[in-house]
Amino acid sequence: MEQLRDSYLAHLANERGLSPLTRESYARDLGLLFELAGTTPLDQIQPNHIRRFVAALHGQGQSGKSIARRLSAWRGFFDFLTRRHGFAANPCIGMRPPKSPKALPQALSIEQSVRLVDIKDDDELAQRDHAIFELFYSSGLRLAELVGLDVNGVELADATVTVTGKGSKTRIVPVGGHAVAAIRNWLDLRAILAKPEETALFVSRRGKRLTSRAVQYRIKTWALRQGVAGNVHPHTLRHSFATHVLQSSGDLRAVQEMLGHANISTTQVYTHLDFQHLAKVYDAAHPRAKKTKKPL
Repeated sequence: MEQLRDSYLAHLANERGLSPLTRESYARDLGLLFELAGTTPLDQIQPNHIRRFVAALHGQGQSGKSIARRLSAWRGFFDFLTRRHGFAANPCIGMRPPKSPKALPQALSIEQSVRLVDIKDDDELAQRDHAIFELFYSSGLRLAELVGLDVNGVELADATVTVTGKGSKTRIVPVGGHAVAAIRNWLDLRAILAKPEETALFVSRRGKRLTSRAVQYRIKTWALRQGVAGNVHPHTLRHSFATHVLQSSGDLRAVQEMLGHANISTTQVYTHLDFQHLAKVYDAAHPRAKKTKKPL
C-alpha cells in the first residue's frame, strides 16, 4: 500500500505539479483509506467497502464537504491504479458524499477588520504582522498565496502583487495604500532579518520563510490583543475583504478575479452575505418589519 501511495504522490508532484501542501492533504486522505481498509488489499476493495467507509466517516461527525474531499482523493488514487498498475476497476466511481448544510463564510464587520489590522509597529514582529494583515485585508489573498509570496512578486510602484494560487495559476492583485505603506516599512526591516539566499517576502525572526502555521498563530494572538472576538483565522480576512468590496461595489466579476476563483458560483456565496446585511438593515428600518407589541 505504501509503495503504491508513494508512486501516486510522485505522480501528483512530477506530472500534475501539485503543491507540497496539496500533496500532504492527499497523503492524509490516503492514510485514512488504508486505516479504514484494514487488512483488505487495495485491489479487492469494492464499492460496498467504499460505502461502508463513507458511512463510518459520517458517523464520526465528518461533514459532507470533508467526506467529498476524501472521496475525490480516493477516486483519483484508484484511477491512477487502474491506469498504471493494472487494477480492474475504480470502486469510487459514482459514489456521492452525504449532503450537509452549506455554511456561509464568517466575515468581520468593517470596524472589526480595521481594529484587527491596525497594529502598532512597536517591534519587528509587529511591523511584519501589520504588513501581513494589511495585505490579507487589502487583497483577499489565500494563506498559501501569502506565505508563498516572494519579494520579486511585489510591485509597490504599481501597487500590485503577483501570486500563485490553486492549480498553479498566477494572477496579479491590486494592493491598497495602507498595505503598500506597511509593506514598504517591513521591507526595510526584512533586509536586516532575512538570510542572504531567502526570497520570501515574509520571514521569521530567524530569517527564513514564514510558515502557514505561524501566520495562523499570529492572527489568533493579535485578535485577542485587539479585542476581536470569535474564531479569527487567515481566511476570515479573505472573507471580510470579499464581503466588504462586494457591498461597496456590487461588482461580482471583479471580486471573482481578485479572489482567483475559477468559477463565479464560488464567489456568489458572498452575495448571500450581502443579502444578510441588507436584511438586517431592512428589519431595523422598515416600519412593517418591526415587531409590534401585542395589546394587553
